[in-house]
Amino acid sequence: MSSEAKPWGGRFSEATDKFVEAFTASVDFDKRLAHHDIQGSKAHATMLARIGVLTTEERDAIVRGLDEIDSEIRAGTFIWSVELEDVHMNIEARLTQRLGEVGKKLHTGRSRNDQVATDIRLYLRDELDELMALIQRLQSALLDLAEKEVETILPGFTHLQVAQPVSFGHHLMAWFEMLDRDRERLADCRKRVNVMPLGAAALAGTTFPLDRPLTAELLGFDRPARNSLDAVSDRDFAIEFTACASLIMMHLSRFSEELILWTSAQFGFVDLPDAFCTGSSIMPQKKNPDVPELVRGKSGRVFGHLVGLLTLMKGQPLAYNKDNQEDKEPLFDTLDTVRNSLRAFADMVPHLAPNRSAMRDAALKGYATATDLADYLVRKGIPFRDAHEIVGKAVRLGVETGRDLSELRLEELTAFSGVISEDVFEVLTLEGSLNARDHLGGTAPSQVRAAIARAREALPGPLSA
Repeated sequence: MSSEAKPWGGRFSEATDKFVEAFTASVDFDKRLAHHDIQGSKAHATMLARIGVLTTEERDAIVRGLDEIDSEIRAGTFIWSVELEDVHMNIEARLTQRLGEVGKKLHTGRSRNDQVATDIRLYLRDELDELMALIQRLQSALLDLAEKEVETILPGFTHLQVAQPVSFGHHLMAWFEMLDRDRERLADCRKRVNVMPLGAAALAGTTFPLDRPLTAELLGFDRPARNSLDAVSDRDFAIEFTACASLIMMHLSRFSEELILWTSAQFGFVDLPDAFCTGSSIMPQKKNPDVPELVRGKSGRVFGHLVGLLTLMKGQPLAYNKDNQEDKEPLFDTLDTVRNSLRAFADMVPHLAPNRSAMRDAALKGYATATDLADYLVRKGIPFRDAHEIVGKAVRLGVETGRDLSELRLEELTAFSGVISEDVFEVLTLEGSLNARDHLGGTAPSQVRAAIARAREALPGPLSA
C-alpha cells in the first residue's frame, strides 16, 4: 500500500517497508476488539450528530454501516488487512468503502490514541463481568460440596505436617474465602476500568465542542477521563487487572497443589472425575491430575504478564507511545488463561469425590488432638507451657508404642499429670476436637454450617458465565 493510501500518508513520500509494515501491525491480535470498537464508534457518531458535526442522516448511515460491518465480522466474512495496521483502520476503511465521503467523517474529533484506550476498557469491562460470574459459579460449587462434607474430618496441616483435625467443609470454605476476595478485587478494579478516554483525541483534546459526558453515558462509563494526556497513556487499569488475575491464579494454583497431593496414592483423600484426568502412554495404571497441574503451571505465565506490563510502562514519557501496542497480547492472554482456569475448576469441583475414611485415618495418625489435650490440662489449672511439655511426653510415648493419644490407657496418661481423669477421652476424639472449636471462624460443624449459610446469603444473584 502506498503512503498516500495510508490514513496518515499525506506527510510521507515513500511507502512503508513491507517488513516494517508487518512488524508494526497489530490487527492479528487487536481484531478481538472489533465489537467494542464499533460500539465506541456508534456512540461517537451519535454524539457528533448531537453537536451538529454530523447530520441525522449521516449519523444513521454510519450507525447502519457499522452494524453491517459488525455482522460481517461475526459471520467471518470480513477481510482483515495487515496493510491497514489495526482493527480501527480496517473497520474505518470498510465503512468508507461502503459509505464514501460520509464514512470519512466518523473520525472527526478523535484519534486512534483515545479510540484504542476506550476499546480496551470496554472490552476489559465485559471480560471482568464474565470472570466475576465464573468465580461466583465456582464459589457456588464449593458451597454445595462444603454443605455435604461438614461432618467429614481430615487432618489440617502446617508445614505439610498433621496439625489439628478440621472439617473438610471448613477447608473448602477457606477456598471460598480466597475467591471472595478475588471477586471483590475485580469489582473494585472495574471502577477504574469504567472511565472513558474518548474525546482526549491524540493527547490534548480537540477543537470540536464534544459532549463527552453524553458519550460516556451512551457507553455506560461512569465518567469521562479528566485529563487528556493521562487518558490516552494510562494503562494502570490493565496492570491492576493483571495483578488481580495473578492473585486469582495464585489461589487456583494453591487449590491445584492440594488436589494433586490429595489424589496421590500417598494421600488418597479425593478422586477427580475421569473427564479431568489423562493416562500414561506407558504405565496403564496411571490417572494423572492434568487439569490441576496445568492450572498450577499457567499461574507462572500470568505472573510474567504482570511483570511485563509493569516493565512496558515504567519508562514511558507522556503521552501515547507505540510501546503501548505491546499491552494487548499479555492482557488478552491473561484474560484467556484466567477464564479457562476458572471454568475448568467450576466444572470440576462439583464432581470431586472425597474418600472420607482415608481422610479420617490420616487425621488419626498424626496426633492431631495433642493441642486439645494441652487445652484440657490448662482448664484443669496447669500453665500452658507446662501443659505443652506434658503433652509432648505423652506424644513421645505414643510414637514409641505406635499408638494415638486416644489409644493410651488412663493410667499411662495420669503418670504424666495427676489432674488427668476419665473425662480426658472426650477431648481426644476427632469429633470432640472439632466440636470444641465452636466460635466464629472455627471448624466446629455448627460454625461451618453457619458460615455456609452466611456465604449463600452474601453471594450475589446468578450471573451468566
